[in-house]
Amino acid sequence: MKKIVSLLLLLCVAVSCYGNVRKTKWKEKPSWSKYFQTSKVQGCILFYDLQKNTYFAYDKKRVKTGFIPASTFKIFNSLVALETGAVRDENEVLKWNGIPQKIPNWNQDHDMRMAFKNSTVWFYQEMARRIGQDRMQRYINEVNYGNKNIGGGIDRFWLDGDLRTTAKEQIDFLIKLYRNELPFSPRTINIVKDISISEKTDKYTLRGKTGWAFDVTPQIGWWVGYVERDGKAYFFAMNIDIKKDEDLAARQAITKNILREMKIIEP
Repeated sequence: MKKIVSLLLLLCVAVSCYGNVRKTKWKEKPSWSKYFQTSKVQGCILFYDLQKNTYFAYDKKRVKTGFIPASTFKIFNSLVALETGAVRDENEVLKWNGIPQKIPNWNQDHDMRMAFKNSTVWFYQEMARRIGQDRMQRYINEVNYGNKNIGGGIDRFWLDGDLRTTAKEQIDFLIKLYRNELPFSPRTINIVKDISISEKTDKYTLRGKTGWAFDVTPQIGWWVGYVERDGKAYFFAMNIDIKKDEDLAARQAITKNILREMKIIEP
């Protein structure tokens, strides 16, 4: 009799646990088209509420379409560079080689913190060369980043090479970063989380990275990141077609309008 009671209790526990497993929900947000129309751009955005395990998508097909990650890859590149010792820490300075760059503020010496903020391509190209093809591929495979294809040159694959990732995959990667579930040391993860802070108030912290693939056709602009507020986390990944330089501002303008609508950041 005791065995039967024990089995029944175990069965009840199992049923209870199964019932508590939350299914991932997807909700389409066609109303968000107004933000893209106001900025006169085409693109998509995916928002994820970790607590509710719910995705909110504008253009669900596009958020599952792969695009070259451009400078959003600097998050991953920073992790690998720090972990492998390609750079000592976020304060180690690399000398600019004097060759004029596309963006004027790239024309100076940089450390990683500055290079991340300025999205300085030459700095991260040097990081990738120091990491090398084999180590980069190993970490790409271990993290399962995008399509895992780093063809096109060790210092070009995320700019105009073969690497592709989706908005959904960007969020999957950021969730692992937030949860410290990536194959990197706590020191490495903490440094990257620190340099990726773009806004910090007494109510929330926003971490993110923009990207602009200007050597491909069509040009693609990204903004990916997450917001921590009241002990909760909210993730976003958006990309748009860039037809003129003025379109770049739409990446953050659209995203922030949606974050305000979702009451994640302040008006």
